Amino acid sequence: MNFTRWSARLPGTQRRAAARTETAVSTDRRGEGSVPAARAEQRADGAPPVPAVDELPTRDVLDRVPALVALVHGPDHRIAYVNDAYAAAFGVRPPGAPAREALPELAELGLLPLLDQVLRSGKPRTLKSRKAVDGRSYTFTCTPVAENGGDGAGDAVLVFATDVTDHAEAAERLRASERRQRETAVTLQRSLLPQELEEPDDLRIAATYQPGGTEAAVGGDWYDVITLGGGRTALVIGDVMGRGVRAAAVMGQLRTAVRAYARLDLPPHEVLQLLDGLATEIDANQIATCVYAIHDPNEGRLVYASAGHLPILVRDENGTMLRADEPTGPPLGTGGWMHASGSIPLGPGSTAVLYTDGLVERRNEDLDEGIASLERALSGATGTPQVVCDRLVRSAGVTADHDDDVAVLVLQHPARTGPEGDLFRNAALELLGGVEAAPRARAFASGVLTSWRFPADLHDLGVLATSELVANSLQHGTPPMRLRLRRTDRRLIIEVTDGDDHLPRRRRAEPGDESGRGIAIVATIASNWGSRRTPGGGKAVWCEFLLPKG
Repeated sequence: MNFTRWSARLPGTQRRAAARTETAVSTDRRGEGSVPAARAEQRADGAPPVPAVDELPTRDVLDRVPALVALVHGPDHRIAYVNDAYAAAFGVRPPGAPAREALPELAELGLLPLLDQVLRSGKPRTLKSRKAVDGRSYTFTCTPVAENGGDGAGDAVLVFATDVTDHAEAAERLRASERRQRETAVTLQRSLLPQELEEPDDLRIAATYQPGGTEAAVGGDWYDVITLGGGRTALVIGDVMGRGVRAAAVMGQLRTAVRAYARLDLPPHEVLQLLDGLATEIDANQIATCVYAIHDPNEGRLVYASAGHLPILVRDENGTMLRADEPTGPPLGTGGWMHASGSIPLGPGSTAVLYTDGLVERRNEDLDEGIASLERALSGATGTPQVVCDRLVRSAGVTADHDDDVAVLVLQHPARTGPEGDLFRNAALELLGGVEAAPRARAFASGVLTSWRFPADLHDLGVLATSELVANSLQHGTPPMRLRLRRTDRRLIIEVTDGDDHLPRRRRAEPGDESGRGIAIVATIASNWGSRRTPGGGKAVWCEFLLPKG
């Protein structure tokens, strides 16, 4: 095969050809300092001359190249030449046959359309790291070749394939390792999230977690629902900055700590204060945003505190959108900040959503625009909390390849009417006067529990618990005092509040003691009991009884 009439149109080819032409100048000009053409040169030590590149036999050079080389000609890409390495990899190929028939390995790699592009454009094209039928991976470079060094579009195409199997296998091992690490982080993340949400009596709740796409490492988003007793519910959502297993591990520690602090029944801002110190101890370089909120059905409000997190959104019973913008403090782990609690109405018929930044933050969009878009989606989202949750995620354009984690927590305080409304009742009595308040409280409790048609045994236990809680408040508390009875479809709740902030504790009374048995009696007969300090000063002591099913 004569290659002298072909010239590969590689970058710089024409410049080198022009340089060779310029060096072929007259003898008298060479005397002016010109450099002679690169031909065979005689070494000064008498050794045999070294042949110049132009004098090397092209076919011998290509046959010795370890890379795969093929030359195809014309619109059918008929085979003009394949080197020994190509023949060793794919077998001998007959000259003159069209590539579609004689080079099936190139057809399977999708290289034939690329050859057409190279012929039309006269520009080289590259196809990186494709696995061929021989099991090896190659990077193919297709370069136009013009007859006799012409400047027009290529008459032929030189196919040059470099074996990159080792690189491809190393890259695949790296990708597999990254996939395993991501799967580990996702598994850890999901295992640290609540497997089943707690179900408060007065709220309907749904949540979803969507990890980032395959190109994004999993983050530290989390949510939780914690029933505090006495009808109150704590709701939490947070986001640990950073990605990977470390962020998921920090998230797990913070979520566990939140559940522990919630059992203390502290105001939201005090819980965040404790979390802030813990986050610094866990990792001084790791910060997290968080919202901790408490819903009390008797108050019809959501009391919350925010550590640098996005605002809670609420749609009230009239469809009006509310945004809990203030107050907010810096993220957890920054230290040196006193958080504050705020509140937002959440009465019957309202829907609220807590979320992480993956739902509303986009690289090409302002964050406020994302929150406003979420508000619009929430204003038109109806149905169960799970339906609302799914609609919000879809409206935000969250897909499987989303570039950030997304956590969403939706809660509804349903407006109950008719027979269902009869299962949710409240009754309250101001405890005025001295010791005579105790018999009035017992009579009030007896009348209310009778009107609610409780069984006789539950009626008697409720009256006894009321008597003990009121007596304890009269002895150790200060005015104002109040008794509140509440029933849901699952339990009876009895709560007494007074103006003293000293919390009672259960203790073992000695046989000769005349007091100290009231809380012990309540703890024995009730399903659960507890106490907390109230925001305006004072305390609330409560107990609850599970209602018989049916």
